[in-house]
Amino acid sequence: MTLSMFIGLFGGLGMFIYGMHLMSEGLKIVAGNKMKHLLEILTNNRFKAVLCGIIVTIMVQSSSTTTVMVVGFVNASLMTLTQAAGIILGANIGTTVMAQLIAFNVTAVAPFFIGVGTFMALFAKKKSARDLGSILLGFGILFFGVNLMSSTMEPLNDSPEFIHLLTTYGKNPIFGLLLGTIITGIMQSSGATLGLLQALAISGVFAGVGGTDAIQICIPIMIGTNIGTCVTALLSSIGTSTAARNAAFIHLFVNIFGAVWVMIVLGIIDAVAVVNPIYELIVNISGTTITETGQVLPNVARQIAMSHTFFNVANTIVLLPIIDRFVTLLEKMFPTAEEEKGLQLDERLLNNPSVALGQVGKEVIRLSKMAKKNFKTACDAVMTGDEKLIEKIIEREERIDEFEHGIMDFTVRLSNMNVSEQENDRLAFYLKGSHDLERIGDHAENISELAEMKNREKIALSDVATTDLENLIEFTNRTLNDVSQMIETEDRSLCERVLNEEDQIDALTDKLKNEHIRRLNKGQCNAYAGVVYLDLLANIERVGDHASNIANDILELKEQRGVNKIEEVIY
Repeated sequence: MTLSMFIGLFGGLGMFIYGMHLMSEGLKIVAGNKMKHLLEILTNNRFKAVLCGIIVTIMVQSSSTTTVMVVGFVNASLMTLTQAAGIILGANIGTTVMAQLIAFNVTAVAPFFIGVGTFMALFAKKKSARDLGSILLGFGILFFGVNLMSSTMEPLNDSPEFIHLLTTYGKNPIFGLLLGTIITGIMQSSGATLGLLQALAISGVFAGVGGTDAIQICIPIMIGTNIGTCVTALLSSIGTSTAARNAAFIHLFVNIFGAVWVMIVLGIIDAVAVVNPIYELIVNISGTTITETGQVLPNVARQIAMSHTFFNVANTIVLLPIIDRFVTLLEKMFPTAEEEKGLQLDERLLNNPSVALGQVGKEVIRLSKMAKKNFKTACDAVMTGDEKLIEKIIEREERIDEFEHGIMDFTVRLSNMNVSEQENDRLAFYLKGSHDLERIGDHAENISELAEMKNREKIALSDVATTDLENLIEFTNRTLNDVSQMIETEDRSLCERVLNEEDQIDALTDKLKNEHIRRLNKGQCNAYAGVVYLDLLANIERVGDHASNIANDILELKEQRGVNKIEEVIY
């Protein structure tokens, strides 16, 4: 390969990847709400999950994007592993659409899409029109990149050495599988690798191979791209929950399992048949293409697209009946930690209100521990400046919000069942308590934002302010430990201790505010740092207020002076 050929290939590949990225980002913006709605209506029905994965991936034109999104949803406990498995299977089918589009070889109209897309993206007044322009621009750049790559590789048609290399080593399935896996793992895009392979086909290189040899060479590479694309999801799962990592492992299992059984089947057929009927079928249904010189050749680019579609559809059909067993095996091998588990409020519990009531109490206790942990993590982020902690806080805050909404919905439905007045009082307490715990989570998120601002603006607190803040945080952490224990035991002495601690937090924050203002007046502290410091004190004080609310509610509950109708709490 000459230097000019390498530069042209590298540039064309860059345009292809950038065009795909531009189009994918535009599609995600346009289809964002639709994707969210699809995931909201998703159930444990595996067929619906597969369909959802197909549709979402067609919308964003990237199975990696869909899988990374799924890992994120599982990490936030918004989706179960069973649901994730179905979506991953569907995503593999949805991603085949791009290869089918490339096979049409519409490079002649690529400049038209680039022109229209550019004008819309730059000059359209409505945001929706600008987003559509970005999609068209990306579409045009993508096909322009394919055209550049295929034009660059045309000289290889007349290279006996390259044809010999293809026919000698290309038919080795292990070599092709590794090649596709490695290239895709490096580029983190199966679409880019397939686009490169199809561009090679469009250039006419495979014309010298003939028969079914071309597709026999391409299929192992294509299967390898499915394995290589798992790298993106595996990287995105680093530092996430056990369930999220399991979702990434499911993606890897699905594609490795598919590669193994398909390669075995093809190998057996090759061994017993003179001509492989699967290769012949793909060649026959893919049709032919006419070159600029009028030569009629097999449409190898279409063969690649068809084999990609067939592989992923067949793999889904084979795996769909058994994927649940693999999910169960993963959950046994890598059990989810208690904190990482999603909300455990099954609708079937409503058939037994007393059992359901006890389960709501357990979930409120779990919520209190999450809120306590997020507050501690947020304060650690302020004191240490560790930005990685901020990401964990945001993820856990999403789970806290989900828990609070789930508890509220379940509690309201349970209150409409045949429950006693005392049980209704307890439900009212759980409703109010979960709201106070969610607000503690909100203040933890506020503190994490202050930590981020402190890092970004390189704000340094004085030694005195740092020491005072550390003491206040340590005291408040002890209070939140008491709150979790108090909710679990409903011990009166703990309630009184929390109320006393809240008074001390109020007194201490007032004292620290006054001392800080005196330091500002003396010029001992930076005014900008002072704003961050005062905001931190205000958020910590509000955490103490919510702790005292919960203590008072428990005392009222024990004295049977709670709210008699849960509707009074809701409205």
